[in-house]
This record gives sequence, C-alpha cells and structure tokens, in this order.
Amino acid sequence: MVVNPRPWTTRDLAAMPDDWGWTRYEIIDGELYVTRAPHIRHQGVAGKIQFVLEAWSRQTKLGSPFQAPGVIFSPVDAVIPDVVWISHARMAHGLDDAGHLTVAPELMVEVLSPGDSNEQRDKDIKLNLYSRYGVQEYWIVNWQQKTVAVYRRQSAQLILVGTLLAGDALTSPLLPGFTASLSEIFQG
Repeated sequence: MVVNPRPWTTRDLAAMPDDWGWTRYEIIDGELYVTRAPHIRHQGVAGKIQFVLEAWSRQTKLGSPFQAPGVIFSPVDAVIPDVVWISHARMAHGLDDAGHLTVAPELMVEVLSPGDSNEQRDKDIKLNLYSRYGVQEYWIVNWQQKTVAVYRRQSAQLILVGTLLAGDALTSPLLPGFTASLSEIFQG
C-alpha cells in the first residue's frame, strides 16, 4: 500500500507508468495497492479457470470470462481481478470506452499470491469491496494449498458457503451445468 494524504482515484491510475504488465495498480477505498507480476503457477491456475469458464460459456452462450480485466466500480475503487465471468446482459451496459468493466461481474476470482498483505487484500479487503458492489459469487483460490473458498451472495453480502479441496468439483448456481475438477485446475 502506498500512503497518500488524499484518496487515490482512477485519474491517478492514468498517470501511472506502463511497464508492460509487470506492475498491477489497484485502488480500493481510495488507497493504492501496487503488486508485481504474480508467480507463474498463480498465472497457470488463473488461466485454467478462465479456460474451463470459456468452454462452458461457449456451450451456453450466457456470458464470457476474462482474465485480468480492469473493473472500475467508482473513482476510488478500481481493481484487476485474476478472472471474472460476466453475463452478456450485464456487459451490454457495463463497459467504458477504454474497455474497462464499470459494473460488477457476477463472478470474481482471485488467486492468492504469497504474503500476509496479499492474502489480507484478497480475503478481507476485496471480499468487502465485491460484497458492497453486488458481486454474486467470489472464489478465492489458493494454488499452494490447492483449495477454493467459495463465497455467495446471501442477504446482500458475500458469505462463505464452503471450501473445496483438490479432489472436489467446482460448481455454481450462477453457471447452470458448469462443473470443473479442481484436480485438473491444480494439475502441473
């Protein structure tokens, strides 16, 4: 986190240096979070999740997954989740001219990076942010422990409904008929 006497905004992000994806800048509640490119295993797991969501989406034609999109909830809340899935209906009115999502995708996925501050950001700060802006489901993926914590919207907030292990299958009421083997997602 970088300390600034005033809240950081999306206008400030436009002035950040472009280093070809090595640095990720996010703003949550006006605080700037700067992270480096993640571990290759982190990227591999995110890619496999995007792949299984893409395969299901091609069959159902209900929406699309995206890996590392910009999501701008407000001028002081802009993040780059690892994977999202958004319905075509929601995306039709939720894209700005620069190609950033300006509405909450139905599903957000964060793959944990090592370190207490990274875990706290995904498990607490982003959970609260995604809950506040109406995300329907949130998966927190731990590629090192091979688990997925699944949060679903209940009573206007995201609530933990279970933690899946490597031998389990990932399903979602948001995605009718979707199933993904965690052993395949964590393979390699």
